[in-house]
Amino acid sequence: MSNDWPRIPVRDRVPYNPIVGRRFRLPNDARVAVWTIVNVENWDAAGAMPRNVLSPPMGQPLLPDIPNWAWHEYGMRVGFWRFVDVLAARGLKASFAVNASAISAYPAACEAARAAGWDFIGHGFVQGPMHAVADQREAIRQTIETIRGFTGRPVRGWESPGLTETDDTVDLLAEAGIEYVADWVLDDQPVAIKTRSGNIVSVPYTVEVNDVVLSAIQQQPSDAILQRGRDQFDRLYQEGATVPRVMAISIHPYLTGVPHRIRYLEALYDHILAHDGVLMCTGAEILDIFRNQANDR
Repeated sequence: MSNDWPRIPVRDRVPYNPIVGRRFRLPNDARVAVWTIVNVENWDAAGAMPRNVLSPPMGQPLLPDIPNWAWHEYGMRVGFWRFVDVLAARGLKASFAVNASAISAYPAACEAARAAGWDFIGHGFVQGPMHAVADQREAIRQTIETIRGFTGRPVRGWESPGLTETDDTVDLLAEAGIEYVADWVLDDQPVAIKTRSGNIVSVPYTVEVNDVVLSAIQQQPSDAILQRGRDQFDRLYQEGATVPRVMAISIHPYLTGVPHRIRYLEALYDHILAHDGVLMCTGAEILDIFRNQANDR
């Protein structure tokens, strides 16, 4: 595929289609499908950190940035394992958005996700915006091959680091065989996205029930994921009586995996699981429900 091909305008990729009147249904007449995305990233200790919990003294950045790198590293040494326990105790599987380079950096965590049957999805090869990748096609290929070599299974989904895309990203993902993406946060149901290689599907993701936004950017209290997540679910559950919805919960080990937040994630799951008509899914399972109804044609 040539990068000289005409660009497809964003609005042409996802023509406006209001949620009322659609044919999408969930199995057993469920009201809401809920999926969890566990994000695992490989931060380079020698480079600038993607997120900061501690600003540099006198505003002068220093490298290596040990405090902020170590803040993230705590998540991989400790916080991640809390996620494994919380999900396993409730019989839940996550979608595992992983930098492919994290497979060698954090092998025990990736082995645990594989053993738990989580749905591995590409999250770039290293943690950095797609706009900064010199060769996106090669980075996507390398990511897919590394993950597939580790799991022995096709890589069906993709979440770009920081949800970043260029004009070509979704075309290159479809060309590489990716079936669904989490970058397009524009609906409460799956949506078909037009690419040069046919349709790819947007499985509803979240920037609001997402601990990067809640804890790292907005700096909300420790219980914010419970308060906002419960309110999100309750409204979707109410609306789902007539029009089924999808809810995403996006978590990172260094944020929600810390001792003062993990109890609120547990409470959110327990609140959701106390309701009938809820389908706990992975991203790939939501994709299959959507495609089996020919909604992306």
